[in-house]
Amino acid sequence: MKKWNLVKKSFGVILAAAIAVSGSSAVFAGEADGVAIDKEAFDELIASGPVASDDAIAASEWATAVKEAGSLRIGGVRTSFLFSQLDETDEGVRGFDAGLYQLLANYILGDPSAIEFTTVDSSTRESVLTDDIVDAVFATYSITDARKEVISFAGPYYTSQQAVLVKAGNTDVTGIDSLAGKTVATQTGSTGPDILAEYAPEALIEEFQTDQEARVAVEQGRVDAYVTDYTLLLNAIVKNPDAYEIAGDVFGPEDNYGIGLPKDSDGVEFVNDFLKTIEEEGIWTSLWQISLGDRTGIDTAPEAPAVGE
Repeated sequence: MKKWNLVKKSFGVILAAAIAVSGSSAVFAGEADGVAIDKEAFDELIASGPVASDDAIAASEWATAVKEAGSLRIGGVRTSFLFSQLDETDEGVRGFDAGLYQLLANYILGDPSAIEFTTVDSSTRESVLTDDIVDAVFATYSITDARKEVISFAGPYYTSQQAVLVKAGNTDVTGIDSLAGKTVATQTGSTGPDILAEYAPEALIEEFQTDQEARVAVEQGRVDAYVTDYTLLLNAIVKNPDAYEIAGDVFGPEDNYGIGLPKDSDGVEFVNDFLKTIEEEGIWTSLWQISLGDRTGIDTAPEAPAVGE
């Protein structure tokens, strides 16, 4: 018999959310076309965001440059169902990451729409910062020591772990410990290859440029499984509950998401102050509830990660 199972980790992030458990695999019990975001609630929340004082902006070279340019240059995606999804009916981009960068634009410029957007993937997130194409990257961007050699991070603003995605009905893969000899997809430039090398060293790794390409390979049976960040997989399962399953439990180290900024930029301190402000004012919690909680059946938001730690 299927049953609802909510698992809340001690570090404050609900990693397995509103899932139906059958055997060793978890299948998200949602609507076939995904649970739509409450656009009115999202837009109202963003419009009510705080605005930084002139003194706070003047104290930061990074924020001053954004203010003088008149727009915030963001690197991100528009295909992440829960975190940053383009709505073609009104051209709005909504979700947890999208809400954060719109709030940041409002914080600096007094206008959440004052954004220049550049699409990135896991292999280009550093280069758009080092080449001065964007001011910040919001893209479920895991903070790693290797990346910190090239760029700086504000945050963390969210925490997750890793998981194994399989095609619905797959009984051969039961979790990370069953991947020996299996062909496993992951994203180029993500933490996936290193995670697989550590936790499934006998897996046959096939790297793809994008999350969508990896998932299509799962659907077509060209790979046996796809290993990446659980939250990224949750996007796919919420949107396509009949197509995929999560095999086994989440695993691996805590995966802290940060906001990518130019190396050694004083924007880190400024953006961290922004994150602390929206956490203290309850905006982070409201944004999480609208973007994730209400759409995955979770009534209680997790605690926000400690910023700057």
